[in-house]
Amino acid sequence: MQKICINFVLIMTPDTLNDCPIEITPAAIEEIKRLKDSTDIQSGQALRIGVKGGGCSGLSYLLAFDDIKPGDNHYQVGGAKIIMEKSHLMYVIGMQVDYGDGLNARGFTFSNPNAKETCGCGTSFSA
Repeated sequence: MQKICINFVLIMTPDTLNDCPIEITPAAIEEIKRLKDSTDIQSGQALRIGVKGGGCSGLSYLLAFDDIKPGDNHYQVGGAKIIMEKSHLMYVIGMQVDYGDGLNARGFTFSNPNAKETCGCGTSFSA
């Protein structure tokens, strides 16, 4: 008698939500919601968080409303829909996204435990 092995693969569907691998502070969530409500963001779009090549340290953070693509991970954080490419997780896992509205810090800030070096502006890092 021959054994037959069957492997099951979990397929992530667009409505699959997981624990988000990054922390998004309440101030950042409020600003994300404000931006989504005050700009021309289409209903099918979500906030994409990730990285891209460039910046003075090698990688820059990506934070933009974007169309959902096949293979994206989907998260719900404080009422905001977040999407990420799976390949970006290793660069951002454990990161904190915050929003400051004061004189010294205005805009989104990133605190990333995976960054070996960061630039002075705080939006570029090396891993």
